[in-house]
Amino acid sequence: MGLFKTFFNQDPEKTEQRGDAFLKASDWGRAKLEFEKALNALEKTSSDDASETRLRDKLVQAKGALAHEHKQTGADLMEAESYDEAKEFLKLALDLTRDPALISAVEKLMQKIARLTAGDMQMEVPQSYLTPLADDETYTADQDDETFMALCSALPEEVHEAYLSYGESFKTGYLALNRGDFDLAADDLSHALEENPSPDSIIPLELATAYLNLEKLDEARRLLETFLQHHPDALPGYQVLCEVYWEMGAFDQAEALLADCPDDLKNSLAYVLLRGETLSQAGSHPEAASLYQDFMEAYGWSEPLAIALAGTLEILGDLESAKDLYVEIMDQCRSCHTRIDPLIKRRFADISFDLGRHTSAIMEMYLSLVQDDPENAPLYFQKISRIYASMGNEEEARRFRVFAQQAENIGMRDIHK
Repeated sequence: MGLFKTFFNQDPEKTEQRGDAFLKASDWGRAKLEFEKALNALEKTSSDDASETRLRDKLVQAKGALAHEHKQTGADLMEAESYDEAKEFLKLALDLTRDPALISAVEKLMQKIARLTAGDMQMEVPQSYLTPLADDETYTADQDDETFMALCSALPEEVHEAYLSYGESFKTGYLALNRGDFDLAADDLSHALEENPSPDSIIPLELATAYLNLEKLDEARRLLETFLQHHPDALPGYQVLCEVYWEMGAFDQAEALLADCPDDLKNSLAYVLLRGETLSQAGSHPEAASLYQDFMEAYGWSEPLAIALAGTLEILGDLESAKDLYVEIMDQCRSCHTRIDPLIKRRFADISFDLGRHTSAIMEMYLSLVQDDPENAPLYFQKISRIYASMGNEEEARRFRVFAQQAENIGMRDIHK
């Protein structure tokens, strides 16, 4: 496990208590993960047989309940004719349980799926994923107004009201910034700043973002340093200024900036992610990983921190540990019945592929990524082709190489439009 073990040293008692809380709340997936962590920690810190027996009993309880939950989810998905998703949950149930009755019930459902999908067992790629997307529509003035209102509505109330008061130049500049037209954004936001010269204005934050993207780093830095003097509690200001410092290679300044920000911000998830990224940008990857883990030990599981930690482990070359952490993230999503981020699926699949795990499960994951992330379909088709080739199925390997070429050609046509 390498660095993964080092960064995940846990207090067995505290970890067990978290598992108990999840068990009480019927959050079986998280309970399972906590009891597994507690057992792992106990092996390193103690030879307490009684504690180990107690933890193993709790783990069996959590896994059994989670298996029943996955079996029911699979049955519900079968009713909705979502057979592929149903199979995934039923496979998870089989992995979790040793209960003969439950295993028999799950296997019967798997057999039913096999009967229902007989004749359609070969993996196929929907033709829609090999056809170009429609051209973007031209925005009208009314659509611009709607988009601006939608963007502002997602902001804190005070910021929302301020943005609505800044006038037409700010609106067009802010829309341009969100569309990636940074030259237009810089021009219009500069006009807006002239029209709204109050030192408390929030416009410098958005203008500095445009300058950052235009690589006008000195201009962005000056705006942000002044902005934070008037808004010392505005975390977005620290985030953008840190990005400026990173681009300038001024990592010591970024560290000093974060060290001086208000204590209230330092206890936030966003601050920890920002400081961790600052450490990583400076090449201090072990320190970044320790920071992420320390925060999760103090405040509990956090998917954004787990993702950041997994990425840091990849940089450190501990691919097995990163892969295990991506599995944990996906398990959390499944236990909470939430959609798995395609990026997480891709990182897990790519690491598994690079480690030589050329299995049907990884192949199916790449096929699902074709649907989740069609822009990268050529890459996924190539990986599927190579997995088939490693299995000795050259016919399917050739078929997916053709899919990869077709998807690549479509992408090139879109680029030259």
